[in-house]
Amino acid sequence: MEISSQINCHIVAMPYPGRGHINPMMNFCKIIVTKYPNIFITFIVTEEWYSLISSENLPENIKYATIPNVIPSEFGRAKDFVGFVKATLNKMEGPVEKLIDELMMKPSVIVYDTYLSWVVGLGNRRNIPVASFFTMSATMFSIGYHMDLLAQNAHLRGNLSGKMHEQVDYIPGIPSIRVLDLPTSSYDGKGQELLDITMEVFSTVSKAQYLLFTSVYELESIVIDALKQKFPIPVYSIGPAIPYFTSEKNPSSTTSIDEPEYINWLNAQPNGSVLYISQGSFLSVSRDELDEIVAGVHDSGVRFFWVARDETVRFQKYGCSVGIVVPWCDQLKVLSHPSIGGFWSHCGWNSTKEAEFSGLPMLTFPIFWDQKTNSKQIVLDWKIGYRVKKHDQCSITREEISSLLKWFMDSGNEEVMETRRRAEEIQKICQFSTANGGSSEINIGAFIKDVLFHKYS
Repeated sequence: MEISSQINCHIVAMPYPGRGHINPMMNFCKIIVTKYPNIFITFIVTEEWYSLISSENLPENIKYATIPNVIPSEFGRAKDFVGFVKATLNKMEGPVEKLIDELMMKPSVIVYDTYLSWVVGLGNRRNIPVASFFTMSATMFSIGYHMDLLAQNAHLRGNLSGKMHEQVDYIPGIPSIRVLDLPTSSYDGKGQELLDITMEVFSTVSKAQYLLFTSVYELESIVIDALKQKFPIPVYSIGPAIPYFTSEKNPSSTTSIDEPEYINWLNAQPNGSVLYISQGSFLSVSRDELDEIVAGVHDSGVRFFWVARDETVRFQKYGCSVGIVVPWCDQLKVLSHPSIGGFWSHCGWNSTKEAEFSGLPMLTFPIFWDQKTNSKQIVLDWKIGYRVKKHDQCSITREEISSLLKWFMDSGNEEVMETRRRAEEIQKICQFSTANGGSSEINIGAFIKDVLFHKYS
């Protein structure tokens, strides 16, 4: 591929092969080339992932490069999550190294997903600086980095069932947190298989040249500052890495034949009256639990907008008189719509940031990995949401769900109104951070300046 002679910096982006990792990496790349038109980015994905995302229009300074499908397919990776993670660590390095050796222009830096820790060694061998790009919260990073402290306090591995409500108050920069709210790898049987891998991944980060957090500094400043004290390398919080740079100020101002039908449906709903429901793109709830949720939503009579991949048939027996069910949507555009009044979420980090950026109160329904920790931050640290399972029960009934939704979406509920006001304060913090002169923009600029200085020094 030809690279313009005006390009003064070549970044290679190496995302982990998963939707929740590729999206923030691509958003970061788009922000960079928008602000710095003399930078060229090569974005590496598997051939399968290229087939899934290549229809999207990219800025001319970003180009895909592919490696063979040396890892299990995206469709079905949840069935053997541990096997998939191991494959990303053991199968991708050779093809990526070969691809980088064949590039027309030597990379100035490789921005790699933290979980692809082998990139650090590749960069060292090829004398290319590497930046570790963490797609979860800085809080989650600190927990992973300080797993030795969890082990010392008997809060890691083994049967922790009797300790779930014990408080962990010894991790630098993190407010007191229950064992139950730690990432599930700390105590869940499935997650514990990944503990050794996770600890190894975090041990390699200090050998990178930069560490990048996909977080708004002001929302995690204490933990980010604590980590800056720990690391000998520059640490930058580059902002939410969501597609805020394409969001419209008022998507309901016009009804267009070019708009998706779901936007026209939202335009017809009263302001703040619709509950947006999404359980994410990877891990999902059990069939029985989903049936209870569907029934509870229907019984509540609350207007809803539900993103339900492959599950729309479940709604047909109840009908959708006050709601709409879609297999996919432009999530940030929908969350920013005036008719949306709340967000039922699995608490993936990208969805959490989009809810914050949209100023929405949340109902948290975490399933796995970092989602439990994100839920705790939403409910207790930022105070912008409520747990669906208030008493940490294993299951929840349709009656409990129906009652909760009526309460949460009641425009006269003063407690929820206060939560909504707090969510709007968080929204302002996010928007200031990503505006000109905000912390996110300043940190992205400092990172690029660092890379260019290293290139020419």
